[in-house]
Amino acid sequence: MRTTLFARGAPARSPAVIHLHRHDLPDGLDLGPIVAIDTETMGLNPHRDRLCLVQLSAGDGDAHLVQIVPTAMGGRGADCPNLKRLLQDPAVTKLFHFARFDCAALHLHLGVTVAPVVCTKVASKLVRTFTDRHGLKDLLKELLGVEISKQQQSSDWGAPDLSAEQMAYAASDVLHLHALWARLEGLLAREGRLELARDCFRFLPARGALDLLGYADPDILSH
Repeated sequence: MRTTLFARGAPARSPAVIHLHRHDLPDGLDLGPIVAIDTETMGLNPHRDRLCLVQLSAGDGDAHLVQIVPTAMGGRGADCPNLKRLLQDPAVTKLFHFARFDCAALHLHLGVTVAPVVCTKVASKLVRTFTDRHGLKDLLKELLGVEISKQQQSSDWGAPDLSAEQMAYAASDVLHLHALWARLEGLLAREGRLELARDCFRFLPARGALDLLGYADPDILSH
């Protein structure tokens, strides 16, 4: 299934094409060396709330959405060999916003350790210390002049058929991450914190695993 998306505030260009895939990425799809990734779940508790959708973009303006349909609904559950292969590929950098949650959800539901990763939320917190606005919506507006809607954030991602509005929302979370990381990477380099950011990124898969084991609260890294 394909649909198109126009992003408000984005530079003039051809509209994005959104590809919806059920169960897995198609064979032979090459998304390049840096892939923007996000997830949609039924809620914020990975142990309770199932993984419903994984969004990916190569940074080319198009988005690929992998809908994971459970076997009880006629799907294949977490049988996603192509997606799993990409998530674990050491030659592909996975670009997230709030990788801590996404890495944990992907580890639990797909059984993979996602690496290497970059997180734009961590990057923003390291270098934009003059503000507490580190959400994706705020970052895209302030750094790229792109406005996205969060209206579908709390919608039913477990529905067997996603609406056009849901797909547009899901795609918007990955379509601009490459450009956002380019801006943040430049700021980190300017402030001498790029290597520190890379060290933080390397720890994020382990941070997600700690969360799954119940070490989010109390946090073993706190006093």
